[in-house]
Amino acid sequence: MQISEAQLAAGREELRAARRENRGLFWAAGLFSFFVNLLMLTGPLYMLQIYDRVLGSRSYETLLALSILVLFLYGMMALLDFARGRILARVGARFQSRLDRRVFDAVIRKTALRGSEETASGLRDLESIQRLFTSPAFSAAFDIPWTPFFIFGIFLFHPWLGYLALFGGVTLIIVTLINLMVTRRPLRRANIASMQADVMAEQLRTESEMVQAMGMRSAAFERWQKGRQNALSQQITSADLGGSFTTSTKAFRLFLQSAMLGVGAYLVLEGQLTPGAMIAGSILLGRALAPIELAIGQWPLYERARNGWRNLAMLLGEVAVEQPKTALPRPRALLDVQQLTVVPPGQAQASLRMVSFRVEPGKALGVIGPSGAGKSSLARAITSVWRPAGGKVRLDGATLDQYEPDVLGRLIGYLPQRVQLFDGTIAENIGKLEEQPDSRKVVEAAQKADAHEMILELPNGYDTQVAAASSHLSGGQIQRIGLARAMYGDPVIVILDEPNSNLDNEGSQALNKAIRGMKQEGKTVLIMAHRPAAIQECDLLLVLDKGARVAFGPRDEVLSKSVQNAEQIQKSTTPGGVS
Repeated sequence: MQISEAQLAAGREELRAARRENRGLFWAAGLFSFFVNLLMLTGPLYMLQIYDRVLGSRSYETLLALSILVLFLYGMMALLDFARGRILARVGARFQSRLDRRVFDAVIRKTALRGSEETASGLRDLESIQRLFTSPAFSAAFDIPWTPFFIFGIFLFHPWLGYLALFGGVTLIIVTLINLMVTRRPLRRANIASMQADVMAEQLRTESEMVQAMGMRSAAFERWQKGRQNALSQQITSADLGGSFTTSTKAFRLFLQSAMLGVGAYLVLEGQLTPGAMIAGSILLGRALAPIELAIGQWPLYERARNGWRNLAMLLGEVAVEQPKTALPRPRALLDVQQLTVVPPGQAQASLRMVSFRVEPGKALGVIGPSGAGKSSLARAITSVWRPAGGKVRLDGATLDQYEPDVLGRLIGYLPQRVQLFDGTIAENIGKLEEQPDSRKVVEAAQKADAHEMILELPNGYDTQVAAASSHLSGGQIQRIGLARAMYGDPVIVILDEPNSNLDNEGSQALNKAIRGMKQEGKTVLIMAHRPAAIQECDLLLVLDKGARVAFGPRDEVLSKSVQNAEQIQKSTTPGGVS
């Protein structure tokens, strides 16, 4: 999806603001870089003194004094370089910590509104920038500005040596620019192919039971391997290109140092240069070109971070920061839907059109209709997962966007069609992944969902570990745990989307008991259903077809007017009837 230039600029400014918070640390790293590069002159100056002073004077005392001084200076350089690395590592950590919550929220919001669309890469993009900050490649960015000063120092030894060093530096810069242009597209293709292969592997891992049960392992492997081979092919192409530049620059730098020695030796023979200056010039050239060579070798890291910066700017620009909302008092369970129109993310056609109804506290509303009628779209709109394209959804008079998302999540319990448990204990899953869920509220929610006894029969009760990818629990058990999660925290409205799709007769009875309990507490319950048993406790009925409201009113009245087999359904929805 394309975003405007203003949104992109806003995203970039948000990233720059996070980077500016580390301005003091950048200055400290720059100060350390100054002294590190100054101390880099230790080697050339030491060689200059050895060849031009010590060998000529044959003074052991001078050699010992110079060697002790050099040992101290190199020790200080190592200490300062280590401190610079620690500072830059903390820059990366602070940058990531500063944006972790913001990027996480943006990824969740965009994925919920528009589907995946590679939004999950937002966290990986942030990590790629953090890795650049902590890598030696970023330290090289502080060293490259000193390259001209080192080349100027070589000019002081002799202009010929200076021009040779200048030629080498310019050549490496040109190679760097060519590297940038040639490897950018292959790197991007390799990253995209690798991400697609990882996504497919995660999907297959999540659905491993189905893959195994349906004999899909060979077909799944071949499909995954095809993506994997494409990713490997792209990575090899990218690595070959990058490697060719890395090895070429390394060989060229070694050649330049040898050429520096050769030209220096000629100048010594001509009496225009001392042997010490010849050796010092070669060492100084190596130091001048080393950060450029390192930047070329680490270019994929720069490129990933640059792409990550661009992707994050687009993500943050498109998903703006949510402004704080004024805290509202706990609402009554009064749900008022007014002319609601919903367009699913990425679609052009509305799944709900101009739907209106009102449910008073203590009532249960059944929403029925054929597949594709818009029942799940209505559930997603009322839970604020999807935003209305038109109309309003009001909770006790206030529109849903007047509540903070986390607050709204506590006020509206939701049981989706497909219940997903997360890695952790059953108590943590019921407690909505809170680090320390309230045990009393967890047990209370399970009791209201009539799942308490079932959970106690598990090996470790509420402390039984479950996994997102696979679980030893049955579909019915998972659904009842999901119902307990929907009821955790005492919500005022509970939305159940096909709640008895995996339940046996005992589970259906437990569900109806839970619905009766919620009604007695003055809560509003919405049940999206296909099976008649699911609407047994409903007072009202909403019939949807092709996204439009067909009928709404008291359950039996609506059934009599709108449904052909109304009498049979009415019998099945009475206590003791056949479901």
